[in-house]
Amino acid sequence: MIREGKPMTRRQQLWLAIQLSVPSIVAQFSSILMQYIDASMVGSLGANASASIGLVSTTTWLFWGVCAAAATGFSVQVAHLIGAGDMKGAKTVLRQSVISVFVFSLMLGLAGALISGHLPGWLGGDPAIRHDSSLYFLIFSLFLPMLQLNFLAGGMLRCSGNMRVPSMLNVLMCILDVIFNYFLIFPTRETELLGHTVCMPGAGWGVEGAALGTVLAETVTAALMMGYLTVRSPELKLTGEKGSFLPRKSVLKQAAAISLPMGLEHVVICGAQIMTTVIVAPLGIVAIAANSFAITAESLCYMPGYGISDAATTLVGQSLGAGRHDLTRRFSRITVYMGMWVMAVMGLLMYVFAPEIIGIMTPVEEIRTLGIDVLRIEAFAEPMFAASIVAYGVFVGAGGTLVPSLMNFFSIWAVRLTLAFWLAPTMGLHGVWLAMCIELCFRGAIFLIRLERGKWMEKKKDNIHIQKITDHEI
Repeated sequence: MIREGKPMTRRQQLWLAIQLSVPSIVAQFSSILMQYIDASMVGSLGANASASIGLVSTTTWLFWGVCAAAATGFSVQVAHLIGAGDMKGAKTVLRQSVISVFVFSLMLGLAGALISGHLPGWLGGDPAIRHDSSLYFLIFSLFLPMLQLNFLAGGMLRCSGNMRVPSMLNVLMCILDVIFNYFLIFPTRETELLGHTVCMPGAGWGVEGAALGTVLAETVTAALMMGYLTVRSPELKLTGEKGSFLPRKSVLKQAAAISLPMGLEHVVICGAQIMTTVIVAPLGIVAIAANSFAITAESLCYMPGYGISDAATTLVGQSLGAGRHDLTRRFSRITVYMGMWVMAVMGLLMYVFAPEIIGIMTPVEEIRTLGIDVLRIEAFAEPMFAASIVAYGVFVGAGGTLVPSLMNFFSIWAVRLTLAFWLAPTMGLHGVWLAMCIELCFRGAIFLIRLERGKWMEKKKDNIHIQKITDHEI
């Protein structure tokens, strides 16, 4: 209906936004669940095992975010082309993207492998955990191209309007991760199964087994995702068609314009996380632990926002590609305000059930009390946090990532960190989280202002290059 210019009622628009959001929200939850399961499995091996993975977690997240940004640079172009009804052009961009992101991730993975032996030392890790930490990051780096293809295929399918397949496959990845970890982390052992003692085989590789379990799950998922994309996707399948996989300058240039601000923003956010840790660390062990548990708990609250953001990117991208600016504006508002409503409910639940949520993670009363307090402070910011998350997805769908990335940079570094540095000495961890709450409300406000002004949409007419590609170029 978007591509063919058919009229859509407000109810149809809302229902479409919901249909696209729900599978993506499920995938986001499964991703967080996979992290929880990994942490609990490795945590059973002892403090050193957990610390060896935790030491490089920020670096792995940095690499992960850069790969996601690289894939987005191409998938947004495909959304615009599909919206314009140019399926041939969309498939051409897809072919070029496969080679481009694979080479990029290969180089990034090689860089990661080269620094893996030194990284734990650079991060100040204890000598007792450096070997396992280094090996974990090496395995992660070597399989980075598989993770990159997973991001690319998932992004392409979502931008074509197919949320269900990538979401189902991401849930499968979570299940496979648990299975692989179960057999690779732990040694052969006796276990009770339905009242019987069974000998369960295991490799007993510990931290290395956790890394292998995760990357194997990612590899299987990437193979299935790429297989569906290139063979079965109604909009983007490549079977039976000829075309070059060599990247063209115009496609690469537009991909870079979208991806570079996102990648740099991710680097900036990682730096902000490190600075927050520096501010919290002098507050003591209880504050550090409570801060860590509260961050983990809050992630369950904002995952729906990221799921709705994926839907916003698809709907805005296709609507702009189809030249339907009235529909673009309506979809942007529907998704943003739907995200705010959903996360307001999640914030309320987080406030009410904060004692139970934190209580699951730690039995230490002092840590629980502090964790509950700061989590309840953050609950008030969730609707505005949703505004910034989903509006960012809207701007990505429009192909404009530079300005929103700069907005995130200013908000986090000039508002959050400045306030946290000022409030922490007198208010402790409460001050750090109050600064975070104020900053998220400020960030949501500036994103809503930009959304309502609409300039992001008007400028995109010149930036979206819906090109007619000749048979010779293909």
